Amino acid sequence: MKFRTILTGVLALAAALAQAQTAPAGRADDVLLEMAQAFRTGNKARLAQLLPQARGHVLEPWAAYWELRARLDTATPQEVQEFFARYPGTYQEDRLRNDWLLVLGQRRDWTTFADEHAKFRMRDDPQVRCYALMVQFLREGPVATPALADEVRRQWFAARGNDDACVLAASRLMAESAGPHRLTAADAWRKARLAMEANQPRAVAAAVELASPQALPALAEVQASPAKFLASKATAGSKARRELLGLALIKMAANDADTTAQLLDAKWSAQLPREERDWLWGQLGKQAAQKLDDKSLELYGRVSRLSDLSDDMLAWKARAALRAGRTPDWAKVAAAIDAMSDEFRARDTAWTYWKARALRASRIEAQQAEGTRLLESIASVRGFYEQLAAEDLGRLVAVPARPAPPTPEEREAARTNPTLQRALYAIAIGLRPDGVREWNWGTNLARPGGLPERELLAAAQLACEREVWDRCINTSERTREAFDAEQRFPMPFRDAVVRRAREINLDPAYVYGLIRQESRFIMDARSHVGASGLMQVMPATARWTARKLGMNGFSPEQITDRDTNIAIGTGYLKLVLDDFGGSMPLAAAAYNAGPGRPRAWRNGPVLDAAAWAENVPFAETRDYVKKVLSNATVYAAILSGQPQSLKARLGTVGPREATQPETNRDLP
Repeated sequence: MKFRTILTGVLALAAALAQAQTAPAGRADDVLLEMAQAFRTGNKARLAQLLPQARGHVLEPWAAYWELRARLDTATPQEVQEFFARYPGTYQEDRLRNDWLLVLGQRRDWTTFADEHAKFRMRDDPQVRCYALMVQFLREGPVATPALADEVRRQWFAARGNDDACVLAASRLMAESAGPHRLTAADAWRKARLAMEANQPRAVAAAVELASPQALPALAEVQASPAKFLASKATAGSKARRELLGLALIKMAANDADTTAQLLDAKWSAQLPREERDWLWGQLGKQAAQKLDDKSLELYGRVSRLSDLSDDMLAWKARAALRAGRTPDWAKVAAAIDAMSDEFRARDTAWTYWKARALRASRIEAQQAEGTRLLESIASVRGFYEQLAAEDLGRLVAVPARPAPPTPEEREAARTNPTLQRALYAIAIGLRPDGVREWNWGTNLARPGGLPERELLAAAQLACEREVWDRCINTSERTREAFDAEQRFPMPFRDAVVRRAREINLDPAYVYGLIRQESRFIMDARSHVGASGLMQVMPATARWTARKLGMNGFSPEQITDRDTNIAIGTGYLKLVLDDFGGSMPLAAAAYNAGPGRPRAWRNGPVLDAAAWAENVPFAETRDYVKKVLSNATVYAAILSGQPQSLKARLGTVGPREATQPETNRDLP
């Protein structure tokens, strides 16, 4: 019966979709756009007024979702259930169920929560997951299983801010679990340290309240003035007092690392427990590593047990060891990676790659063989470290054979998929964020594990044909076996890009690699800082570059014009590349973070550019450099028809040589 209801709803929606697509957009689309704006501004009255006019529109589920979501805290359970019944099987049904589960959790209505959670497909909200784990404990308790306790701990430690759900789950497992796997005060103090380092005072207070409620007044003193708190204490005293001293030192270290290190060394190190002491030295080591300070490894050397450190601290220790000189300190690289949690290591192939390199640098044959095995486990064309692994094994980057194209039946299934069609419609009328979320749900979350490979290829092809390039690329990237280079690395505006690049002696593959990362070929893309167009050029940079290029009469609104954006973006990239002596990694970093920062980041030892890129202090720029160079290598293979070397594009990075021209200080 349930399947028949869903099928009926989907068929009715498909019929409405077909009807809506043959009718002129006109006022109907304007209503949806106005409702989207009213939702963003919280105008409940306007949403209720406009909803009747949206009935029958292909995006009606969005209109109904916005109207009900805006007043969900006061809606009746019957209204919510009527929404679920009206839009079964849609993204909006699952999105509202996510929102409703959060309301039920806040109301502590665990019976209704459990019933609704069983129907929830998205399952990507950490707060909902924490509530669900707590309900599981309430049903299975009082002895928490190791898996349940470990997941609550992970979710709580990863939560940003004072998240009600994960704090509640943690508190229940601390107070009520009778087994050996209950959470303890030590877990709460560790959470407090994580939150203090991340400057989340409310989360610190919530964790301290669980560990030692009577310590809250003293915590307020720490938060008000860590230096004053430390000066008032002659000895560490009780366990709670020692922990508070550690929190005060963590807070002080964020603004004055040198003074903190002196205080720790001269007075507090001997009085603090090992874990707190190790944490502080780890934090100081991380801060030095992020400043590319040579003292970093010395500070990390004060840590007695690496397992006391957070994964982020360990990542920066590995990076500092990579930067130890022209030859990295491979033993320290390997030790830091080995101490990381399995989950953290699995998130990024960087750690598999660098562990493999460390093993292959060993003189022990068995370790060398294990390093080669690790490289084989990731070697492919699919990303930066995958390409480096392949090159280390003697294979250049080549474009794999294209998989069989989607069959007519597969293409038709994608074309008539109501979720995908609704997503494309939303994107087409200017509701891109909503359309992207719905598309991602349809391809990734609507079914357990997402769409199968052949259906992903068909969905990606549909997006390509509609020139929705970001969904084309991202959807095709989800395939694990098939690799369709035309979908993953499209070349819109090929004549314009290649012609312009060659006119100014730029590598077209490098330009395409940068555009793919900057905008995913979205013409009207606009970043949160105001960069615009295909090549995401800032207005001030555009004006400066236009003057340099002799583009008389340029005005900022022209930056979204395709040819103007390409001309200015490539012109600026060429100037940056020349300023950095032709170094593609440095120029990519400069394009993303401005030229001043990479001028400082290049100082120090001459490094393999892969190790240099891994040490870029900004996470966004670090990821950007790696992806631009990886993209460019694949585009070069496509354009030339020949295997390519990522390592040749990377080269080495070090201080500017005296023989090179002076830095262009006018470069914005």
